[in-house]
Amino acid sequence: MTTEKLNSVPEEQVGNAEDAKEVATQECALQEAAVTESEDVVETSGEAVSFAEEEAAAAADAPEFKLENDEMSEEGAEVNDRLAGSLESVAGMNKGELVEYFANLLENKPVQTLRYDVEAVKVAFYKRHRVEVDELKRKFVAEGGVAEEFVAPADSDEIRLKEYFAIYRTRREEYMASLEQTKEENLKIKLQIIEELKALVENGEIAGQTFQMFRQLQQRWKETGVVPQANVKEIWETYNLHMENFYNFVKINKELRDLDLQRNLESKTALCEAAEALVGEQSILEAFRKLQELHEQWREIGPVAVEYKDTIWERFKEASSRINRQHQEYYEGIKEEQRKNLALKTELCEKAEALSTAMFTTRKEWNRASENLIEIQKVWKTIGFAPKKDNTKIYERFRAACDKFFELKRAFYDNIRVEMEHNLQLKVEICEAAEALKDSEQWKRSADELIALQKRWKEIGPVSRRHADAVWKRFRAACDHFFARKNEHFSSVDAQQADNLAKKRSLLEEIEAFDITGGSIENIKEFQRRWSEIGFVPIKEKEGLQNRYRAAIDKLFEVLRSGDRERGVERFRNKLNTMKGNGNKMRSERERLYNKLKQLENDIHTLENNIGFFSRSKGAESLIRDVENKIARAKQEVLEIVEKIGLIDSERE
Repeated sequence: MTTEKLNSVPEEQVGNAEDAKEVATQECALQEAAVTESEDVVETSGEAVSFAEEEAAAAADAPEFKLENDEMSEEGAEVNDRLAGSLESVAGMNKGELVEYFANLLENKPVQTLRYDVEAVKVAFYKRHRVEVDELKRKFVAEGGVAEEFVAPADSDEIRLKEYFAIYRTRREEYMASLEQTKEENLKIKLQIIEELKALVENGEIAGQTFQMFRQLQQRWKETGVVPQANVKEIWETYNLHMENFYNFVKINKELRDLDLQRNLESKTALCEAAEALVGEQSILEAFRKLQELHEQWREIGPVAVEYKDTIWERFKEASSRINRQHQEYYEGIKEEQRKNLALKTELCEKAEALSTAMFTTRKEWNRASENLIEIQKVWKTIGFAPKKDNTKIYERFRAACDKFFELKRAFYDNIRVEMEHNLQLKVEICEAAEALKDSEQWKRSADELIALQKRWKEIGPVSRRHADAVWKRFRAACDHFFARKNEHFSSVDAQQADNLAKKRSLLEEIEAFDITGGSIENIKEFQRRWSEIGFVPIKEKEGLQNRYRAAIDKLFEVLRSGDRERGVERFRNKLNTMKGNGNKMRSERERLYNKLKQLENDIHTLENNIGFFSRSKGAESLIRDVENKIARAKQEVLEIVEKIGLIDSERE
């Protein structure tokens, strides 16, 4: 009910308790309906998609867990496969059990074999740790805490995990340092073997034990471990050169030499066959690993006869090239897929960042944006790994955008809660004011004050649904109490109502007979004023009388509007006369009128839809009446515009 409608019938609101009570009930019911439709669908939780695994991986990749010379820094499916196997072995453990498992690993296994087990322990631990922290945070917020102020308590299991990792890192560094030292020692030994091999040749004499010494040098070479990677190729080539020199030197014992060369040829032929068989290996990674072992064996085998040297090497190299090519293509495929994954995840980051910087102002907008972000999160979960150097960074970027969005959403709903609490306080104050008036016998003044309170109630925004019904019933009870007493007080005014009925019937005859042609809206307003000044009529006559009054007033408005339309069209004809010869102005005027016509048609459509909505609301007759008047005025204006457009078109022809 609009303010104009409230002011148009003040006496009836005072004189008739039932009518005044209906006004109060109608206004408040509309307000509470609005609350029911819009309030308390408050979403403050964040991600509907679980990112526990990504969070655990990010926590396990924190700076305090970094290692020098980490073999897992290499990208590849082999790393993922080995890590997956280690994760399966700890799948059922809780945090305490994981820490104990870590301690047992340090106690019972060589440090150089622990890398994948340690990584699995970290990831599994932080996956469980994140769940516990999230639960603590939810309880903190549920008990009235502010989410941003939550600080996770110290975790004794996490402290122990980090202590064991520090021990592991120290032992690993010691092992790596020792390994490097051993490699250097091995290098010295192999260089000494080469020198002794050279001495056999440079000695120039072939004694009975010469070939035996040569065999001993070969055996010592095989038994000596690996050397630094930087020296592997050079030292092997040097060793192999001096091996060939020895065989070339030992010509006097040709039979023994040929036998050794033949044995080497057979060994290398077997390696060629093994390498060629690897081409059919189902696992490319396993084939590549086995090929490395074959190459190590090849280096340890001595030379073959000169006529077979190039042929046997080309055969082995050809098989190796095929395996290496398959391995390279396999990893290039993985890298290409990871690059595509990075591009897809970057695009999702941009979409999430766009949502986190948008300015949403309503619940509907926030909830729609939340649905969009959750869909983005679901898509993210379907995309595989990005390149290792980018994987954590891109996830942290995505998480930051999601966190920012949900922080802003929580802040929005926090503000709504504050506003609802304020609205509740205002409505409680209105209830108290209404309760102070409910036993008053100053009927006119108290009724006006109650109606003013009803208007204020309507203007106040919604309150929390858990309080809305109670505070509304409290207010309505005070209003009902007053108007029931007032109705009882005025139950003896039948004679006055009969007199008022006669006055209103007389005024109706005057209105129906009035010729508004040449008149103005002031004449109608005067009729409305006189009508409103007449007091109550018997309730059984009220509706029929009111309908007849509305019909008469509507008819005057219709005639008045029709005259206004004719005058408006005539003025437009004069305006067109000034535009003759100016096609641009006429086109511009027609376009303006056409746009206004379309807007009016849209407005009419919207208003007609609104009538359908109001018709389902209890006591909405006055609202429907207002809308119908607006529709009628809009349709009159449509007719006028159509006529004006027709005038323009006739002029242009």
